[in-house]
Amino acid sequence: MDATEVTELVKEALPDCEVQVQIDGSHYMVVAVGEVFEGLSTIKRQQLINKALFKQIVDGSIHALHPKAFTPAEWAARQG
Repeated sequence: MDATEVTELVKEALPDCEVQVQIDGSHYMVVAVGEVFEGLSTIKRQQLINKALFKQIVDGSIHALHPKAFTPAEWAARQG
């Protein structure tokens, strides 16, 4: 799977999020930024991303997924 396909799947599940995908071999790092993550634990945030890509994880299209999720304020703080 390429980054565009992964981005589209995550955006389908989390339509109000900005999504970035980096691929290193069979390892996929997905960063999602959106208000939907407000008040959720790190685990719950990761589960939302995992759920969006569950089929691809199960069928082996994605071997290793490294999901990271932030609210817009958290993302801005990391960037600044």
